[in-house]
Amino acid sequence: MGRADALAPLLAALRSLVGWLRARRTRGVIVGGVAASLLGRPRLTADIDAVVMLEDDEWGPFVEAGAGFGIVPRRADALDFARRSRVLLLRHDPSGIPLDVSVGALPFEEEMIARARRHRLGSLAIPLPRPEDLLIMKAVAHRPRDVADIEAILAANPRIDVARVREVVREFAAVLEAPELSADLERLLAAVRVSRPRRRAGSPPSRTRRPRAR
Repeated sequence: MGRADALAPLLAALRSLVGWLRARRTRGVIVGGVAASLLGRPRLTADIDAVVMLEDDEWGPFVEAGAGFGIVPRRADALDFARRSRVLLLRHDPSGIPLDVSVGALPFEEEMIARARRHRLGSLAIPLPRPEDLLIMKAVAHRPRDVADIEAILAANPRIDVARVREVVREFAAVLEAPELSADLERLLAAVRVSRPRRRAGSPPSRTRRPRAR
């Protein structure tokens, strides 16, 4: 089996997911292993993660509309589970690819989606977070796989806005009472020797918004 054949189920699921979000006019972004592979270093991933913004009364109609794109719940109580966890456990039926769709609630998640950019993957345009925002998510998740992804994202994006990453991770570390999040991030930044690029004279200032602590 060639690489294209191996990726076909994942691409089919991505196409359906993006089409579903577009049809529902639902604001969302692809994260997880897919985003890490496109913004950092390619790696194997067997599922798709996304973050969307939904009002409370939209959850049911949103899930029902997914059936038209071959996207169905993975469990009978998917909505009840999502009310407790804010994660919709779904599956792209034609490909069998699992989809974990998180419903955003934090100001950072709202901002991440607002800052998202479209990434071309063949004929498909995928909404992805900025490298900074994906790195923040990985730093807060703080698993071994996330550490490897952080290293790859930093290596692939040498002009990353490190100041933003530090600031938001510090906010999460304070709220979660987990100072190791910032400490480990600093070790990774030092290891790859990434620093914020200096603005050249005459160039416009950054438009990156600084998130407010709430």
